[in-house]
Amino acid sequence: MNRRNFRVIHLSVSTAIVLGTMLPQLPTVAQVPDLGEANKQFPTTGDTRFTYLLGPGDEIRLNVFDHEEFNGSKVILPDGTIELPLVGSVRAADRTIPQLINNLETLLDPWIKRRPIVTISLTKTRALLVNVAGEVQRPGPVQLSSETLFGNNFNEDNFTVRAPTVNGAIVAAGGVTKNADIRQVVLKRYSPTGNAPVVTINLWESLSSGNAPRDLLLQDGDSIFVPALAAGDNLNRRLLTRSSLAPTTVRVRVVGEVKKPGELEVPPHSSLSSAVAIAGGPTDKAKLEEVFFVRLHEDGTIEEELVDLSNMTDTFQIEEGDVILVPKSDTYNVLDLATDVANPLNFIVNFLRLFTN
Repeated sequence: MNRRNFRVIHLSVSTAIVLGTMLPQLPTVAQVPDLGEANKQFPTTGDTRFTYLLGPGDEIRLNVFDHEEFNGSKVILPDGTIELPLVGSVRAADRTIPQLINNLETLLDPWIKRRPIVTISLTKTRALLVNVAGEVQRPGPVQLSSETLFGNNFNEDNFTVRAPTVNGAIVAAGGVTKNADIRQVVLKRYSPTGNAPVVTINLWESLSSGNAPRDLLLQDGDSIFVPALAAGDNLNRRLLTRSSLAPTTVRVRVVGEVKKPGELEVPPHSSLSSAVAIAGGPTDKAKLEEVFFVRLHEDGTIEEELVDLSNMTDTFQIEEGDVILVPKSDTYNVLDLATDVANPLNFIVNFLRLFTN
């Protein structure tokens, strides 16, 4: 640390003690890449078609023409089956609705004189469980709800499922980290046969251009992986943090001469002055001309800088784990020293604290 920064730290014994005790607790964060945009192109590849597979918890409405005894709502049981009169247990899980219709017509054919005509509507969909891994804030399984609209009869034209999407799953996992390469998001589709197709999606196009790929619908059991940026690669951080893929808040610490010091959550695109304002704003004793800003990187290096916030404006962008120290003005440091001299006990206590730190 240079001599100028030492001077700022010693402006106030109490604030120096606070900063000294808090710095070891900072979570490590990755080094900030330069703002800019990589010129590499990563087109969306793979089969992007969506085929809804039925599963336990889905509710369907079954209709067999001219045979009301088979009609009604059916909930697919935990073992993946539905129950029908005469036919008994029928496997429904891991089948599309057209596949289930064909199977039911075959099973009902011996019991019905005329060729059975079966129609099925999906009236309620189950919650989907997908796995989100890689550069997201909370990697792991994510449960997502879905909503279905349907016509009177099922066919490929009038069936619309409002299932969760890739973007929605990433948001549910807390949003992407600052190291995320959203140009190469990998979606591994669920397949009952185990031969899972893979789709690579360039979500950056939806932020940076008008050639955005459509937001792909998810199937229960899908997996999403958000890779990390390669060394030396970078994306426009400001654009990313203002997007819907970013986390809603990041945690920072604002200490010293603010009205509500401590750890707080701020929007990821906040500036230093915004974080100070969210911490209640500066006190009357604050020296905003020399605010001390600290950032700890993953490689163990510490970035530190003096910032003039006298106008409560700046161009910095806050990140997870940042620390902002608002020192006391020189006038109030002199008054504090006078108080310590007048009260020998306070002076001894503060001197011992400084010595032990």
